[in-house]
Amino acid sequence: MILSCININKSFGTDQILKSVSFHINEREKAAIVGINGAGKSTLLKIIVGELAADEGEVVLAKGKSLGYLAQHQNLSSDKSIYDEMLTVKQDVIKLFEQIRSLEQDMKNAQGQALEKMLETYSRLTHEFELKNGYAYQSEVTGILKGLGFSEDDFGKSVSSLSGGEKTRIALGKLLLSKPDIILLDEPTNHLDLISIAWLENFLLNYNGAVVVVAHDRYFLDKVVSKVIEIDNGKCMTYMGNYTDYANKKAMLREAQLKQYLNQQQLIKHHEEVIARLRSFNREKSIKRAESREKMLEKIERIEKPTEQKEIHFTLEPRIISGNDVLSVEGLSKSYGNLHLFSDINFEIKRGEKVALIGNNGTGKTTILKIINGSLTADSGQIRIGSKVHIGYYDQEHQVLDPDKTLFDELQDSYPHLDNTTIRNILAAFLFTEDDVFKRIKDISGGE
Repeated sequence: MILSCININKSFGTDQILKSVSFHINEREKAAIVGINGAGKSTLLKIIVGELAADEGEVVLAKGKSLGYLAQHQNLSSDKSIYDEMLTVKQDVIKLFEQIRSLEQDMKNAQGQALEKMLETYSRLTHEFELKNGYAYQSEVTGILKGLGFSEDDFGKSVSSLSGGEKTRIALGKLLLSKPDIILLDEPTNHLDLISIAWLENFLLNYNGAVVVVAHDRYFLDKVVSKVIEIDNGKCMTYMGNYTDYANKKAMLREAQLKQYLNQQQLIKHHEEVIARLRSFNREKSIKRAESREKMLEKIERIEKPTEQKEIHFTLEPRIISGNDVLSVEGLSKSYGNLHLFSDINFEIKRGEKVALIGNNGTGKTTILKIINGSLTADSGQIRIGSKVHIGYYDQEHQVLDPDKTLFDELQDSYPHLDNTTIRNILAAFLFTEDDVFKRIKDISGGE
């Protein structure tokens, strides 16, 4: 056992997020923490790494074991190049290398006992260098950067010039390069393309340490994990197997629990009817029998009704039907200085079509969306928006949201013509009900 969480409790105000959460992680085990948005998954990771204090309970990390953590949102700031920023993780190896080279120079002029002493030190340092895989550290850095979607042309770019998603990939790369005994990853696939996700799956599967991952990508979890820790209604349950195994077991368990619950409800109803009938006779004997049954009913351990898996439900219906030609793109090109993204992009979209724009990281997919949306200018080419076409845009960085507003105000300020009931109905469709609508955007989870 490398990590143990024992009876972790955590509340924010009156909301109890985690209730007596207990589980353990063994050496080299690959585990997932799953649950709906806002269930407390990121909170639990922050408690494990010590960023947040639990109200009760303790986290026990095995003696001498190291822990690495990738948060959902990174604010990595550095003036170094991508490659040099990665090398900061290997400073101990670089220092060893410099000591060995310096010692080699000194040994050329040494003799007798001094040389013997130097040879002893040299032997010890080179052995340590080998143990730390020193001869391969540069190829390790290159391998991880390429695996995460950076080309050799990118290595010299300044970290400060990168997008939020690219910075997250650098933070992930640094974490993987540092090789802790246990890696905690919060939504690591959010900023990776399909090739990088496949590379990460393979890396984690073959990783010599333990991995705990929070992710909503069931295909990724199916490939990587052999244990699933579920947070449901603040409580924790552990399932062995991958995500599909968990989903099947969960469905069977829920069905069995629902059956038990309904059977018990039927039994309780029967007892209550008998008690009511006995009391209606209004005789001492029947009242005593009713009281006896009431005591028996009080002793029954009530089975909780299993929570229903709420699902987001919405339909996208344009308010105004557009013409048949929705969008036409001709000869589109874009570069940033020496960085050439794309040229001569041509495509058309007709009404009713559903289109995917795919490609590796950094090929300009978001740039194309921003040009279509009018927030960026193309170097050349034409974009023609069809008759009665209105564009809705959802960006990956949530820059369109005001973190200090409540959910309700954010919608009301954007759409002042909507009445309160309509706003509440829209929020409810996305699983924000009752007082949730008055939460501030900065106080809800990343997924929410």
